[in-house]
Amino acid sequence: MKKKVLVAMSGGVDSSVAAFLLSKAGCAVTGVTMCLGIGEQGDRTRCCGKDAIDDARAVCDHIRVPHHVIDFAEALKDTVIDKFIREYSRGRTPNPCIDCNRYLKFGRLLNMARAMGFDYLATGHYARIEGKEDGYRLMKAKDSEKDQTYFLYPIRKDDLSRILFPLADYTKGEIRTIAEEARLPVATKAESQDICFVTGNGYGQFIREMGGTAEPGPIVDMSGREVGRHEGIAFYTVGQRRGLAIASKSPLYVVAINAGRSEIVVGPKKDLKASVLYAGDFNSLVEEIPERGEAKIRYRKDAAPCTISTAGERIRVDFHDPQESITNGQSVVLYRGEEVLGGGVIEEVVHGTC
Repeated sequence: MKKKVLVAMSGGVDSSVAAFLLSKAGCAVTGVTMCLGIGEQGDRTRCCGKDAIDDARAVCDHIRVPHHVIDFAEALKDTVIDKFIREYSRGRTPNPCIDCNRYLKFGRLLNMARAMGFDYLATGHYARIEGKEDGYRLMKAKDSEKDQTYFLYPIRKDDLSRILFPLADYTKGEIRTIAEEARLPVATKAESQDICFVTGNGYGQFIREMGGTAEPGPIVDMSGREVGRHEGIAFYTVGQRRGLAIASKSPLYVVAINAGRSEIVVGPKKDLKASVLYAGDFNSLVEEIPERGEAKIRYRKDAAPCTISTAGERIRVDFHDPQESITNGQSVVLYRGEEVLGGGVIEEVVHGTC
């Protein structure tokens, strides 16, 4: 009997090729697109907008598999957008793509696939799942430049056996070639780059429009001396240089945000470095976290060697070399070589190099 696979399709090249490969392999494929109530018509680069839904449907028609649309607009607001605004208003910098995976794709959609009788949920992520005698493991993809395991750490360990990543063994270039040879309608479509629900006006304007708090406050240097004023901590993030409007002989960067005092702390580039962080809301993908591994503090950054320990209900990460712009609200993901150990949300950063 054919395996029944529900494929999450964003209307982009990657998820379209994932559906094509599974169908070609003999699976009973059904495409599904989450309608998130975002994206203006004519903006084909935004995932899950109206045009993206049309693109996904066109691909399914082309490869002759069913396609469905599920309304997740309210779920997106409740689990991702509201948190995004709340976190920025607290002086933290969230990662909504990770939250979308946690609550929508590998939360509600995976549960829906199970309830509808599908054997697997598949996506177009660049990642690998390996089945071993001691269980399933989340591993990096073949294409190191496109590897997306940083965004996937919230997947529950017990759910790995029900998820497929068909692009695990392909590079992005190979996926483009497959799309062109299969004459998929989206073969030449550009990749989406921005957060899907934030328009070209930027985070600040979006937060204002959605009712986020924006109380002015002081900008202080590392000694606590006030050197300027800001419009609201929601509009700043650690490592930011532009928009500070401070006269200084040398460049100044946002080093820290003290939400309790509505205070922005600035300093020279060297003060952005830190060696220790604490992370909460940790999701482990292995039975036991080793004492040594590598940690990644943002998507476009290599994982760095570190020592890992527990601190109450939190994870402590001690980097062997100081890291720049570790940011509260972002995620830290732990690795052991190619294997993803787990990850959590950064809650505290200890500045300094020792």
